[in-house]
Amino acid sequence: MPETPPPAAVLFDMDGTLVDTEQLWWQAAAELADELHHPLTDTDAPEVLGRAIEHTAAHLHRVSGTSLTEAELATRLGDSFAGKVAAETVPRPGALTLLASLRDARVPTALVSASPRRVVDMVLGTIGRDWFAVTLAAEDTPRTKPAPDPYLAAAARLGLDPASCVAVEDTPTGVASATAAGCAVLAVPSSDVPIPDDARVTLLDSLEHADLALLGKLTAAPGV
Repeated sequence: MPETPPPAAVLFDMDGTLVDTEQLWWQAAAELADELHHPLTDTDAPEVLGRAIEHTAAHLHRVSGTSLTEAELATRLGDSFAGKVAAETVPRPGALTLLASLRDARVPTALVSASPRRVVDMVLGTIGRDWFAVTLAAEDTPRTKPAPDPYLAAAARLGLDPASCVAVEDTPTGVASATAAGCAVLAVPSSDVPIPDDARVTLLDSLEHADLALLGKLTAAPGV
């Protein structure tokens, strides 16, 4: 049987997938929520993990009844998260090794994030910009995750059909975005929030177990 070819491209989420920032985001949200007298619990997780700053700010505004505006909450969240990222950006296990193998195989990659551009640029300054042919931040599409817009835009900028690409994600919100765009998905959860079952989603417990052969199988036609 011939070797399965690699995917046309691999589209990576950032927070919690490539770098260990998802917990920093939760910390930023939890600290602000405590100030608003609404300690975060697991029931808040779907409104925080994988979400854009504006979405979480709207959630905190709604559940806390604060007199602060959503815009003021979003600014405070953004500033807090950016400060934490600047101080504590750490690549996830296996992330840089996988990126290097994709570069060696000449498989293009994109960074597809729901974080603001200033946070994306901070992370890129740490892990390196040259890994990615395309980078998208929250401001770069009309809608961000869980809408399909970011992954559709990444595939379009690469000149590819989303179905020929693998998206690598860590949250249900990101997985929903990628599957809605038509991508095959490799999900490596960064929290205890379960990833819904889907035929186009493959679960791993670490990027250390991901390689070109696995990624190629995710976009291969049935029977390959």
